[in-house]
Amino acid sequence: MAKQETRSKFERMTTEPVEKLVTSLAVPTIIGMLITAFYNMADTFFVGQIGTSATAAVGVAFSLQALIQALGFLFGQGSGNFISRMLGAQNEEDAGTMASVGFFSGILSGVLIAVISLIFIKPICMILGSTETILPYAVEYLTYILLCAPITIGSFVLNNQMRFQGNAAYAVIGLATGSILNIALDPLFIFVFRLGVSGAAIATALSQLISFCILIYMNKTKAAVPVSIKHFRLDGRIYKEIVRGGIPSFARQSLASVSTIMLNTMAGKYGADAAIAGMSVVTRISMFASSVVIGFGQGFQPVCGFNYGAKLYERVKKAFWFCVKFATVFLAIAGIIMFIFAPEIIAIFRKDDPEVIRIGAFALRCQCVTLFLTATVVMSNMMLQTIGMAVPATIVAMSRQFIFFIPLLFILGAIFRLTGIMMTQAVADVCAFALSLPIVINVMKKMHE
Repeated sequence: MAKQETRSKFERMTTEPVEKLVTSLAVPTIIGMLITAFYNMADTFFVGQIGTSATAAVGVAFSLQALIQALGFLFGQGSGNFISRMLGAQNEEDAGTMASVGFFSGILSGVLIAVISLIFIKPICMILGSTETILPYAVEYLTYILLCAPITIGSFVLNNQMRFQGNAAYAVIGLATGSILNIALDPLFIFVFRLGVSGAAIATALSQLISFCILIYMNKTKAAVPVSIKHFRLDGRIYKEIVRGGIPSFARQSLASVSTIMLNTMAGKYGADAAIAGMSVVTRISMFASSVVIGFGQGFQPVCGFNYGAKLYERVKKAFWFCVKFATVFLAIAGIIMFIFAPEIIAIFRKDDPEVIRIGAFALRCQCVTLFLTATVVMSNMMLQTIGMAVPATIVAMSRQFIFFIPLLFILGAIFRLTGIMMTQAVADVCAFALSLPIVINVMKKMHE
């Protein structure tokens, strides 16, 4: 990118009103997140036509998919946070090196996790919470998901890097194209080609490949600091920055995977395949509502990074509270709607299984009660992570899905059995909110112009 263009972007990111700036960067990201979330629900919907065990298998596979995405966020957000701060400080050379190291390291990590997981795929599926009836479907689905793991991670890295450079619209094009294509290919591979669960996974893998190719093209033509193999090197200082900037996202995503495994195991203990299927559907629906908030937060992150790097701390604070207010109102409205229509929403996915509808509707309503509190938790995590405060960011990231969720899962499960398990996420949300708010307020008090 020419120096003049870089300077123009710097001036926009550090002078334009933050409300307008965040919104303009967030809108394309929100659209991309919604399309991706809709694809996740569509995948569950089409697989749900096969049967309850097949639906549960997608829920089981989601745990490992979350771990793959966690690696994408580790290298993508870890490098992206640093890139945005370097661009804010007008240091393009270090930003370019970081982009290349983050991308190629992510690809290599994908190859490693794919090889190991494919060798031990059956025991891994059992660890993820599969039952004997779910296992064949889970193995079918995960085989193809694992084969495209390096591409999936590479796509997440490129998407995050471009977003942190202020190119959210370009980053979303690749992500959204793959998701839309997946929605179209799912029924074709599952029903027309009669490939069942394997068809859903093949559709996902093919869509990921096309998305990756589009992002590669966008990165070369639209990114401020495109990746290049000649800039890749093994440097402990660079990896330290990646870990510092990416570990909160990795913790959030990977621990969500652990939590899902525990949830599947505990739900299966009290309700077998129907409970796992019901909770799987609820997870996808909750992700759809949260995707707007995450998308808005991702619009905030480059604004936060640029202005923190330029030492414009009041703009960082103003943008943060704007995002918290918007996200809280949105989640409150979404929670009310989903609470009222919970049985009808669950029935869309498994209308022929009353037990799945009963379990899913109650679990969804529990989550709706506290859904609005997650706005503060998500935005706090994103701000702390972007400004390089790895320890508090990681604590906040771990709070909702690990620090509180896991102990509460066992405690409430032991006392109230399946009902307690379905209440766990709501109680964990209250605890995470109570932890994150004072942490982020304390950090902002220490910011000075």
